[in-house]
Amino acid sequence: MGSDKASLPIGDSTFLAHIIDELKGAFAPVIVVAAPDGTQRLTFQPSPNLVIVYDDTPFEGPVHALLTGLLAGQGEYAFACSCDLPLVRAEVATALGAMLDQHDAVIPRLGGRLQMLHAVYRPGCAIALEAMKQSGERRLHAVIDHINAKIVDEEIIRRIDPELTSFYNVNTPENYRAAIAIAAGRS
Repeated sequence: MGSDKASLPIGDSTFLAHIIDELKGAFAPVIVVAAPDGTQRLTFQPSPNLVIVYDDTPFEGPVHALLTGLLAGQGEYAFACSCDLPLVRAEVATALGAMLDQHDAVIPRLGGRLQMLHAVYRPGCAIALEAMKQSGERRLHAVIDHINAKIVDEEIIRRIDPELTSFYNVNTPENYRAAIAIAAGRS
């Protein structure tokens, strides 16, 4: 959309603040991977429930960002989502975590497309991501070839989130207006 989506207003908040507020009850701490050198405007202060880490290499994409987040984490798994998913729901994230079993990751598939940035990953995935980074692989989907991932189909996800609002991605002004309306309806 040509702007910093993390800072877009939604309700009385911003996309990023809304995501943090939604996830902080389910994940401690919430880890935000931000762009380096102040290129992303963050108004949050680190706290015991919020850790901000800066991507040390700008514009390297989601492989590097996910690697940075996993290395900063301390839990059994991490829920990874992008800041253009302002309607994310903690219960969907924790349900994905509960499906891990012996897998390295749980990745939803909606409409035939893998939702790599609305998925859970074990910290051990950092090894595969580091190897991908070193080889120049920037497509996050390629991690599937290097880890034991569980793919969860849409019908399973709809049992948790019937309207799939947690996956509502904002890429256009029309998407943005719709997200604002959906969020207002939740309040």
